[in-house]
Amino acid sequence: MNRTSAARITGAVLLATGVVTALSVPAFGAPAAPVAPTGSDTESYPAELLQAVQRDLGLNAEQARVRLASDQKSSELAEQAKTSLGDAFGGAWIDQTSGRLTVAVTKSGLSVSGADVQVVKNSLTQLNGTKSVLDLMSAPSAITSWRVDEKSNSVVIEVNKNARDAAADKFIATAKSIGSTVTVEEVTESPKPLYDLRGGDAIYMGGGRCSLGFSVQGGFVTAGHCGRAGTAVSGYNRVAAGTFAASVFPGNDYAHVRTNANWTPRPWVNRYGGANVIVKGSSEAAVGAQICRSGSTTGWHCGSVQAKNQTVNYPQGTVRGLTRTNVCAEPGDSGGSWVAGSGWGQAQGVTSGGSGNCSSGGTTYFQPVNPILSRYGLRLVTG
Repeated sequence: MNRTSAARITGAVLLATGVVTALSVPAFGAPAAPVAPTGSDTESYPAELLQAVQRDLGLNAEQARVRLASDQKSSELAEQAKTSLGDAFGGAWIDQTSGRLTVAVTKSGLSVSGADVQVVKNSLTQLNGTKSVLDLMSAPSAITSWRVDEKSNSVVIEVNKNARDAAADKFIATAKSIGSTVTVEEVTESPKPLYDLRGGDAIYMGGGRCSLGFSVQGGFVTAGHCGRAGTAVSGYNRVAAGTFAASVFPGNDYAHVRTNANWTPRPWVNRYGGANVIVKGSSEAAVGAQICRSGSTTGWHCGSVQAKNQTVNYPQGTVRGLTRTNVCAEPGDSGGSWVAGSGWGQAQGVTSGGSGNCSSGGTTYFQPVNPILSRYGLRLVTG
């Protein structure tokens, strides 16, 4: 994409915040303090799953049950607040220590039952508008990504401080000219697609290897950078499985693989060492919610959602609409499954790329699954 001219950028119109005098959003029962798990909660979380959460999140089994139940209720409340508040909604996030939900609003005097309220300058609509202008720009390689950060009420541009140059500074200066919502963070690594080796269950494309994302009727979804339309795919056992029916990368990072009659799609995610996760739906988790992923290189790892709708500038091109996490991943995990919610039964997305590794930690991005299903008219296989 050609670099957008300064005239085009400064001429862009961001949506203004609507005037709201008072509003109270009905609660879903989001807890003022962690809620005790019910019997059904306990049944939803197998021992192996709770052990993985304890290892990766620093929680014991009881704390994990309470937190997962609280996260699910908070995510529902955040979506309700977004709908009810309209342009007065500034975002929402779950505090990693207390588990409390905070809803940002642009007008004082508003309340959200079941959540803390923080008054902010910019609505989420304004922040997304600013980011959409940045999405029209062509970024130099030192610019690693940009995202809407609901907690800081800003649009954050990340730049690799080890590669920062005049082109990166020019991009940042142009971005800041759009408005005061833009801030900058320096990082030490640039993200890259996680492909070539292994990945939920491994899939093979010629000499490459990725991971299966989620079963859909007649096949499965995975990362777009794993293969182009027409690419032949083999399963974990190297038996021919099918062909990439459609693929997008860059721009987005998703693909649909149509499988042959030798393979039966199942509603399972490999938990590597524990019983399979059973996919029940694809309700989206809130920023701050706990989340886990499965990949054939590094297995099962967990963390939290840090931001949504992040644009990442890979060496191969820019990818928009990704979700940022603090979960580690490594090459070959690409395309693998991300799950959240009760019993980890809600499909979230497929691994795209990131930085770092599972020895020292890192940042990993995933392509949300619902846009993939919508784009190709697919239906998840659920249990």
